[in-house]
Amino acid sequence: MIKLSPSKLNLFLDCPLCFWLEVNKGVKRPAGVFPSLPGGMDLVLKKYYDRFRGGLPPELIGRVNGKLLADEDLIKRFRNWRTFSFEEEDACMYGAMDECLVEAGVYIPLDFKTRGFDLKEDSTSFYQNQLDCYALMLEKNGYKHPGYAYLVYYIPAEVKEQGEVKFKIEVKKMTVDSARAYKVFREAVELLKKEKPNSSPECEYCKYRKD
Repeated sequence: MIKLSPSKLNLFLDCPLCFWLEVNKGVKRPAGVFPSLPGGMDLVLKKYYDRFRGGLPPELIGRVNGKLLADEDLIKRFRNWRTFSFEEEDACMYGAMDECLVEAGVYIPLDFKTRGFDLKEDSTSFYQNQLDCYALMLEKNGYKHPGYAYLVYYIPAEVKEQGEVKFKIEVKKMTVDSARAYKVFREAVELLKKEKPNSSPECEYCKYRKD
């Protein structure tokens, strides 16, 4: 069975050939050293958010709708790619949300990001497919969503005494489209069943491989 995640679908959208080679042949793009700080921040933020189950961290009050999901077992399920998924006859999609808000019976995906600099105009567009996929997986598991999600950016602003880092926090509300995610999912699945596709003209990896 074909197993795809939002990150794999991001690769499909970026370059069909790189996607096909990775999933069908195990040939991955070259990878440099991956910094451990983002992963460490992710774990710290999850522990921090867990302190406010059924409420909100102070920095989000008045900036988002709903409250943090109070059900600890359910948020553990949403955060685990092994348990947050849906399956069809020929393929499945799996993923892991950072956090989830609840308001009036609907579930609102929330993903936090750390970055070193202030946001640019197009900073959020890279995460559109990821959030669309979360909305789709919620639907497929029987949970309603309101058609939007949140990105919460933690941007280091200054270092105080004792090494304490103060963060600037940006909250972005984004429209999500589960139908769009499903279309991408099915197109990716069908591509994998075909012969090797052409690369994206903009793919620097394929240009390097060709040269």
